[in-house]
Amino acid sequence: MRYLVLTIALVISIMLIPNESLAIDKEQSIIIEVEGDPLEHKQYLETYHPYIHVIATYNKLFNGLALQGSPDDLEKMGTLDFVKAVHTVQTYQTTQAEKPFESIEDIVKNSPEIVLPSTLNNTSYTGKGITVGVVDTGIDYNHPDLKINYTGGYDLVDLDEDPMETLETEGMPTNHGSHVAGIIAANGNLKGVAPNAEIRSYRALGPGGSGTSIQVIAAMEQAVKDGVDVINLSLGNSVNGPDYPTSIAVNRAADFGIAVVIANGNSGPDNWTVGAPATATNALAVGAFANSQTIPMLYDTLSGKKIPLTSMIGSNPWDFSLDYEIALKDEKELKGKIALIPREDIPFYDLAKKAEEKGAIGVIIYNNEEGAFQGAISGREEQIQIPVVSVSKEDGKWLRDFAKKEKYPYIDTIYEHTDSGIASFSSRGPVTVNWEIKPDVLAPGTNILSTVPGGYMPLQGTSMAAPHVAGVIALMKEAKPKWTNEQIFGALKTTALRIEDKTGKPVDPIEQGTGKINPKRAIETPTIIYNPSLSFGKVNDYRKSETITLTIENTSKNEREYYFHIPKKQQGLSWDLPMSFSVEAGEKVEIPVELSITSPQVEKGIHQGWLELTSEGETYHLPYLFINETADYPKATGFEFTLKPFSDDEFVYRLYVTEETRNVSVELYNPTTLIYDRTLIKMDDMQIGMNEGYLKKRDLGEPGRYLAVITVQLEDGSFESYETELIIGPGL
Repeated sequence: MRYLVLTIALVISIMLIPNESLAIDKEQSIIIEVEGDPLEHKQYLETYHPYIHVIATYNKLFNGLALQGSPDDLEKMGTLDFVKAVHTVQTYQTTQAEKPFESIEDIVKNSPEIVLPSTLNNTSYTGKGITVGVVDTGIDYNHPDLKINYTGGYDLVDLDEDPMETLETEGMPTNHGSHVAGIIAANGNLKGVAPNAEIRSYRALGPGGSGTSIQVIAAMEQAVKDGVDVINLSLGNSVNGPDYPTSIAVNRAADFGIAVVIANGNSGPDNWTVGAPATATNALAVGAFANSQTIPMLYDTLSGKKIPLTSMIGSNPWDFSLDYEIALKDEKELKGKIALIPREDIPFYDLAKKAEEKGAIGVIIYNNEEGAFQGAISGREEQIQIPVVSVSKEDGKWLRDFAKKEKYPYIDTIYEHTDSGIASFSSRGPVTVNWEIKPDVLAPGTNILSTVPGGYMPLQGTSMAAPHVAGVIALMKEAKPKWTNEQIFGALKTTALRIEDKTGKPVDPIEQGTGKINPKRAIETPTIIYNPSLSFGKVNDYRKSETITLTIENTSKNEREYYFHIPKKQQGLSWDLPMSFSVEAGEKVEIPVELSITSPQVEKGIHQGWLELTSEGETYHLPYLFINETADYPKATGFEFTLKPFSDDEFVYRLYVTEETRNVSVELYNPTTLIYDRTLIKMDDMQIGMNEGYLKKRDLGEPGRYLAVITVQLEDGSFESYETELIIGPGL
């Protein structure tokens, strides 16, 4: 029998600190994956294990049962022949949430760059009669702007019908699901994109905003059973692969006629950073669009290093005009200096207040996980008078090293105006293994104001971009009730505005998909291209020819003529496109698009660009992509190392591999001296996809914090490595 704990976290950049000592309650909840008919196994458990309560059965997106019982009784489930895997819930330390603003006016007044969700809706539609399921951390259904449209849901963490956000008394409190729901359909002082759509909440992520992938899949299955029209998933992980369990479930949900919208991830700006389930073929993956703004940046004149600063909500503006000294938080004297503080499980207000009391003139808090984040220092009676900002983990480490090694660690502040475009944090594609273009489209994802428990708060991330699209789909389903999800997705992609950089050059497809959505254009479009993003796969032979069949629908009342622009000639590439064709009113046609590639004449790596299709003065941009031989994609990703459920002496490790390999090793190094310590794991006979194994407690070695180097030996004998932090706790 295999035990499997696949953790999945919110895409928004909020660090989650796990509590390594698991709490023991009188009753616990688990979800088991089973072979065979779940209903038959339910009857068996009710007959032979009467102390186990079967809460739910699942048979649409996966086979399983949700169970409640004492730890001793639940532990016996692992011995049953029909049980494939047991999925438990991680627990997290309680921490105090930053308090939100109670007034929308106060936020808008102090933050002119705030984006209101309702501004995206340029139609007369409101989403009336459409139900959107929000798979997330739950919803504050008592919020005055949410309670009107809230119509129920389910809690897959506690296995009951109360999907309230995690409260402070229950663990690390959450607000993410409420923020997402407000973007979709807030209906009060704040208006969402579709203010008359119904919202159903499915709490799959518990304290601190984490849970297992099976909880997410079970939540999706419950949403399918409840008959929702749209599912929003503003969550994900780092595994760039199309066959991760949540991605498979998303594709199955789409087969049931559900429109599934997913955040693309916040691990940009590097390529190959999109993670599951945004890698799912049949879902709409959404990247984040950023409006123009003026950003303060730290600037070191000697190295040319620039570090963008994100202001904390409730902070005074960062408006320094001179250079100031960077000081680490533990220094006794901070007077007249900028305090650099690592992010911890302590409220940002408390971290900043302590630095202010020691005389700091500003505070920089750097992340303890990859990516940017925006926190808050609002909601306290005594306001912090100095500016407080956040930076990424990488930039924080650079500043820490700068402060340690420089005799006079002074740094300047400069101010740069950024044009609107792709948010720097927005994850880029493409997807490994099947080489698809992701994201599919863009939507607003920076400084988005929405509902949270107790008030309102602006947040940023692709978590905020995805619900904009979920709301737009609700508008489209109201406007076009006979359209299929394929038509809706096609219309959104066909009419998206292609984003260009400041030189007028189109931004790469793997950054924007087909571009920024426009609800009115999508609803009124005379043409739908069902699959405008063209992936021609990976070239491994001397010459490859690939044909993609485009489906094009004329939704107007008149016949329309179409023609392709001839692509600019490139060495090694040969296109075969129909010069022109016509489509009758209300009809669809299938058009072959062939690309022939002579591999030696083309550089190795990612190749991408745009085809142009014109009809009656309207030009549609079709992004295309292929990989020649190889590229700098991760050969292994998503390394996980967790305690096996119901065990105190065995661990499960997991790694996703994207191509054929000879072996993979995980070696541990001292993170300070970088001296090799030991080899933790050696894996042979790897397969493309998820690989897992087990390790006894006695084989872990000395507890501590390590730099884990994952090294992959490829089939050609070459090696590739990547690093991650690994903590082996004492007493485990």
